[in-house]
Amino acid sequence: MKLLLDENLSDRIILSIVDLYPNSEHLKTLGLINTDDALIWEYAKTNGFVLVSKDSDFHQRSLLYGHPPKFIYLRIGNCPTSKIIQILRDNFDTVVQFENSQTESLLVLT
Repeated sequence: MKLLLDENLSDRIILSIVDLYPNSEHLKTLGLINTDDALIWEYAKTNGFVLVSKDSDFHQRSLLYGHPPKFIYLRIGNCPTSKIIQILRDNFDTVVQFENSQTESLLVLT
């Protein structure tokens, strides 16, 4: 499973989760910073990513269009990068179940 982290998340997260989520990427490393949400959504869909963001716009898009791509909504407000890393690591089993679900489009982590 590979995650695509939105620009509102630190690109340093990737190094701390790549053992659990191989081939994950950050929008910054893909040159997609300041890209329209619709294009990011399509990129994730076309390339088999699970999109991860704190952006409520992606939350709305997920509810409207469903999957693919699947969307993980981090409802955590402002917090240190270390907390986001811990959330993604602690919820690995939940994320795997979510990705394998045929019906679920949205996973909210707090």
